[in-house]
Amino acid sequence: MTKRRRIGRGLNIGALATALALAACHAAPEDSANTSAVANSAALPAGSTEVRIHTSSGQTHRFVAELAVDKEAQQHGLMGRETLADDAGMIFPFAYPNMASFWMKDTRVPLDLLFIRTDGTIADILQGEPNSLRPLAANEPVTAVLEIRQGRAEALGIAKGDRIEWGDCATDAGAGAGRAPVWRADRFCPSSQR
Repeated sequence: MTKRRRIGRGLNIGALATALALAACHAAPEDSANTSAVANSAALPAGSTEVRIHTSSGQTHRFVAELAVDKEAQQHGLMGRETLADDAGMIFPFAYPNMASFWMKDTRVPLDLLFIRTDGTIADILQGEPNSLRPLAANEPVTAVLEIRQGRAEALGIAKGDRIEWGDCATDAGAGAGRAPVWRADRFCPSSQR
């Protein structure tokens, strides 16, 4: 089987501590001018999460993203898909920040790849062309990569530095008095940690 993704694994203790510190969340105010709003997480398909992108202009854009958590799902990604809805995507969360590198082998849909730092800001937005073997990387450690249909980031005014979070950020996910936050692939809430 051919690999869809190449993902680096270089880490250090400081990066681990940062990743763990960012995993806990509390509710953040939402913008009433949301686009493609998802009514609630109960309506999400299994294996998916709601991703929210908060732009510098104050808008919040929502996507329903499939979770690619294990090695097989990350290698397969969106291979073989013919279409991708405007408000759909795939999120590749990493338990620890790493130098993620993606390619588009056997991927038929052109994509925007949003590389996400541990503080939730977008490090880079790169365009992936169908079936390309050219590596795409942010050239800095990231905690996740979000793939959406190519052109959506520009159309919605999403840019480097905008903030991303996903999952249920209204609960504390195991963090509390004297307890370290618990990393979960289905939630990432750094905007509430400001």
